[in-house]
Amino acid sequence: MITAKFKRILVFNVNWLGDVLFSTAAIRNIRRNYPDSFLACVIPSRCYPVLKGNPHLDEIIVFDEKDRHKGFFAKLSFIELLKAKRFDTVFLLHRSFSRALICFLAGIPERVGYYTKKRGFILTKKIMAPDPDTLHRIDYYLNIIEKAGLRVEDRFTEFFISEEDLKFVDDFLNKNSLAKNGFLVAINPGGNWLPKRWPSDYWARLADRLISEFGAKVIITGSQKDIEEALKIKARMKGKPILACGIFNLKQLGALAKKVDLFITADTGPLHIANAVGTKRIIALFGPTSPSITGPYPQKNVIILHKDVGCKVPCYVVNCQDNRCMKAITPEDVIEQVRLLQNR
Repeated sequence: MITAKFKRILVFNVNWLGDVLFSTAAIRNIRRNYPDSFLACVIPSRCYPVLKGNPHLDEIIVFDEKDRHKGFFAKLSFIELLKAKRFDTVFLLHRSFSRALICFLAGIPERVGYYTKKRGFILTKKIMAPDPDTLHRIDYYLNIIEKAGLRVEDRFTEFFISEEDLKFVDDFLNKNSLAKNGFLVAINPGGNWLPKRWPSDYWARLADRLISEFGAKVIITGSQKDIEEALKIKARMKGKPILACGIFNLKQLGALAKKVDLFITADTGPLHIANAVGTKRIIALFGPTSPSITGPYPQKNVIILHKDVGCKVPCYVVNCQDNRCMKAITPEDVIEQVRLLQNR
């Protein structure tokens, strides 16, 4: 494993927001082992905001395999880019063959990652992979660097926001008369795949009860693509929530999560952003995914609602038409937890 004090180290990261957040523990621990080395990370552009401003990284390199780097010549150009940067070591958090091959062709002499039959001959340090459904994702990535001989001292996620992000949120709250004392709740109905989403009528019932029973001011968060769902929820409500879909980028969403009293969401990227910035209270709704694998960590400020409906968990049936695991969690279940929080 790396022994020299000054090295050029690359982390080839994974593809999803939540997973990239989980990888921040590995990035921090690599930096701690090599404080004087140059440390860079490769991620897709959609995940760039997750690592933007991370003080443990010297450089973030964008690789969009299904977009700007889709073609043969685009990949060749990316390989030449990596070659020119003269990295000594790469930690491959992603298990794909193509990423390992890219690093081999880029001439990176030390290539560390999980062994698979296809790419075993490319790796110089082969780590035997545990069953991915037996470890939390944080530990799954930390295991690579630990088995490579590095010291691992902690296991929490990090998400860095700026004063500009906080100011943007403050201006939004002032504009919508939300900055004064009160019970401020953000609900996040979106998700990257449908089986993890809670029904829109459940969100509407929950939001109405938050307003009527607790005097809450409710903000519906999400990206541009979640506007239709947010409008559907609002149309089914008696109360008047504040729609904020498409208003905040990921950094600003983190700043909002830091400001609210309660953040309610399913298992999706914003859940882990909220947890990483230290949101006061979070209620997380889990259905097809397992809290022990992709749940927020640490959980000191998080309440997880997850019911056994007889299905195997985690479940990766992305075209499931039943969604009974999410429907089993009722608005009343969430309200009960809110009531307990209010009485603490």
